[in-house]
Amino acid sequence: MIRVVVGSLTDQAVEGVIRPVQSDFSPVSHASRDLGIAAGEMIEDKLRRVGSLPIGGAVMTPAGELPCDFLIHVVVSAADEPQTAATVRKAVGNALRRASDMGLSSLALPPIGIGVGMTEPEDAARGLCELLFDHLDEGETRDMILMVSSPYEEEMFARIVEELSGERESAE
Repeated sequence: MIRVVVGSLTDQAVEGVIRPVQSDFSPVSHASRDLGIAAGEMIEDKLRRVGSLPIGGAVMTPAGELPCDFLIHVVVSAADEPQTAATVRKAVGNALRRASDMGLSSLALPPIGIGVGMTEPEDAARGLCELLFDHLDEGETRDMILMVSSPYEEEMFARIVEELSGERESAE
């Protein structure tokens, strides 16, 4: 099940939270920054020791001071390479594989990839939701929270989730 919720990722008591970052682990959004701050300095120190990851990479750490168990840091851009629909898809796909490898049944994530380049927000949202539904179909994760920050995002994602849910039910 995918639930669309307006709120903060820092409050989510799930097994894993997906956090989009640049290749040097610097945040790409306010939500990403807030997660890093709330997780605490110990997690930031761990990431500094890692150094950097290529675009599309994903690394899992403990969640530090957050109420979730793990943070999955996904690299969606680098200083010399902007975020694109392809980098978002690759990064989120790798994050979902990490979640499956650890057997995580509940995840939360921000609307990664919305407003990227020349992609229409609705197209980016649909692509992200399709990726999430595909992951749910694999069976490891049962509950996903798509944490949005505005009524506009809430309406758009809720509508897309409802449409995709209906399409999957009619295909069965």
